[in-house]
Amino acid sequence: MNTIVFPGSFDPVTNGHLDLITRASFLAERVIVAVAINTSKQPLFDLQERCDLLCSATEHLNGVEIIPFSGLLADFAKIHQAQALLRGIRGATDADYEIQLAQVNYTLDIQLETILLPARAQTGFISSTVVKEVFKHQGNISQLAPECVKQALIKKYAK
Repeated sequence: MNTIVFPGSFDPVTNGHLDLITRASFLAERVIVAVAINTSKQPLFDLQERCDLLCSATEHLNGVEIIPFSGLLADFAKIHQAQALLRGIRGATDADYEIQLAQVNYTLDIQLETILLPARAQTGFISSTVVKEVFKHQGNISQLAPECVKQALIKKYAK
């Protein structure tokens, strides 16, 4: 497989995201991390900050690109000549939702596959919300997110 797209808001990137990106890099020559511009959400980090954090966190991985996107994911994938979308699942609720999205994307582009990767036991409980909440209450996030996220949160909350 040449290109996989891994979409998300990544507000902020977590160790769970990084595990999926790393695993995707073994499946394809090119992994595009598609950072969503989602006007219905109020992110803590703006689009550029999220992209910068992802660049820092993935700099050791070959073939990983960070690209912002909005609109239909199937259209984005086609523009970037991707063969598949990657989605992580943490449990049955995620799986049900992701299967529905896969079916929608297949309807939009019958050549676009969706790969569902289950989260590893050590990262399956991590979400961006958990990282932000643990940090906000002075908890240790070193097992939840990369160091660049910790530094960015320190700066963000110092303001």
